[in-house]
Amino acid sequence: MAPAEDDISIEEKRVYAGTAGRTDAYVATESGVVRVALSADKIGAFDMVARDPARDAAVLPRRDAADLLGVATPDGLRIAPVGDDLAFEPVAVDPVGSKSLVAVGVHDDAFLVAGEDGEVDRIEVGDDVADPTAASIGAVSDPRAIDGPLVAAGDGVHRVTGGDGANATRSLTAVGLNDARDVAGVGMPLAATDSGVYWLGNGWMTALEGDASAVAADGDGHAMAVVDGDLFVHESDGGEWDTETWGVTDLPVDEEPVALGYGPGVSVAVTDAGTLCVDAGDGWRHQVVGVRGVAGVALAVVE
Repeated sequence: MAPAEDDISIEEKRVYAGTAGRTDAYVATESGVVRVALSADKIGAFDMVARDPARDAAVLPRRDAADLLGVATPDGLRIAPVGDDLAFEPVAVDPVGSKSLVAVGVHDDAFLVAGEDGEVDRIEVGDDVADPTAASIGAVSDPRAIDGPLVAAGDGVHRVTGGDGANATRSLTAVGLNDARDVAGVGMPLAATDSGVYWLGNGWMTALEGDASAVAADGDGHAMAVVDGDLFVHESDGGEWDTETWGVTDLPVDEEPVALGYGPGVSVAVTDAGTLCVDAGDGWRHQVVGVRGVAGVALAVVE
């Protein structure tokens, strides 16, 4: 294994955020949520901010208040305003309550969560974090991931349909494929399945063949996917998504990436061994954060 970030001193890690801005990566693991501070491709301090088992994480942007971090746990959804000191609150509202959750995402100014029972709920959080509202929008078989309006499930990919706004009626519509493991719903819709990565053109079109386990996109033509244990990066911004526009990238550690995410100007991949890798355009840097059972990663701008 390559040494972790030997070229960045402890002093640099302490002061970098004040000069280049800071993005926090929240890694959901079986031991809890680990926060890792990033500034471009420099990796700063990391700490455990929640100790309940976490199965997924997502960040809900808000215009007039701090963004909200949502964490899917076996005991329901936990939310906290993004900041230096996170104070998580349970979302104890029907029909979610303390339902065991497997996935969380954001769409149309609200959280979407999927329970072990397959039920998918929309949770809207207003100015008063302690007074959310929730409504069921449908059910899928064996849900695995949520991103934007897309839900990955054992019975394929589903899309949230219905009008915009808080009072609109929403439902889930099956849109094809089988055994979907992950989805990217921002920008070009992408899906990772047992037979490959697909993009939505005239129907689902093959992007990469193989056993795909994860996919992420930033909505601006950049994307990553894990296929047969390798990390592929979408290398074209010309609107094409076929196989020729993807290429394998080598991480600085010999470990399999299991969780992918994007922040402003940065790509993040977290491995099965608990190593966080970040690329801001000049190659990958990495830091071992010492956690196992990685289930997801979400990024939030702090300053």
